Amino acid sequence: MVILAALFVLMTLLILYGSNNVIDEVYAPFHVATNHALRSTDLKKWAGRDGYVPVYGNKNMTLRCHHCALVTSSSHVLGTGAGEEIDRTECVIRMNDAPTMGYETDVGNQTSLRVVAHSSVFRVVRRPNEFLHRPDSNPVIIFWGPPSKIGKEAKGTLYRLIQRVSMTYTNLSCFSITASKMRRFDNLFHRETGRDRQKSHSWLSTGWFTMVIAIEICDNIKVYGMVPPNHCGKKNGSRKMPYHYYKPRGSDECVTYIQNEGGRRGNHHRFITEKHVFARWAKQYNITFIHPKW
Repeated sequence: MVILAALFVLMTLLILYGSNNVIDEVYAPFHVATNHALRSTDLKKWAGRDGYVPVYGNKNMTLRCHHCALVTSSSHVLGTGAGEEIDRTECVIRMNDAPTMGYETDVGNQTSLRVVAHSSVFRVVRRPNEFLHRPDSNPVIIFWGPPSKIGKEAKGTLYRLIQRVSMTYTNLSCFSITASKMRRFDNLFHRETGRDRQKSHSWLSTGWFTMVIAIEICDNIKVYGMVPPNHCGKKNGSRKMPYHYYKPRGSDECVTYIQNEGGRRGNHHRFITEKHVFARWAKQYNITFIHPKW
């Protein structure tokens, strides 16, 4: 009996050890190097207009720019006084419901392209004067999300809403990302990180989509407010900064990054991992990071 009990305990420990190894492989902080041989993708060749379909009408996604300002939603843009410089740029790219009104000194006022996640659609629509009715410009809005929510074939509440927006505000050019291109975004994450997005319970961020789209359409990109991948791991610590510049009482940026990077249950954005990829892309695609500079 003693021998059988000992064998049972030994087998249990081996099973638990093996399970932990699987968990560590799937959920360990993504920026830690693995044995996977990362494969780089030429995003200029990867790009294609067929990945974007008009929400209403027969418009084509033809936006192309020599110089772009990609303005992040990070509170690091506050106090930079970069607004005039941003507005002088040929094309200005923004994300989700990041506003300009009241923040023009630091983030400017012009918008050429706004990339909006399905989870942010209602927040954008609730403020039409800020995001939709801009008589001084003709911005492009690209909506991304699960095809079951924003795809033409879904015809759900969310799709009908963005279709109504596109019909009402004719100055806008609204597009959604096709199901096939959404899969390509997943495959790109796998190629660049060695991690399967679904198996690792990862959500791609709007920043990931926006950076790839910017590389597709821009020859040179200047990114405002994005911190480097090691920012939240510095020994001297970084002072607390709100995750969004327009939500001063919101969650702390580094806390959000670290919790998501190491999250094991549920789905999480892998912000730090994405920034490691962006650092590699910067050397290939003329990307410059400022405020902070890195």
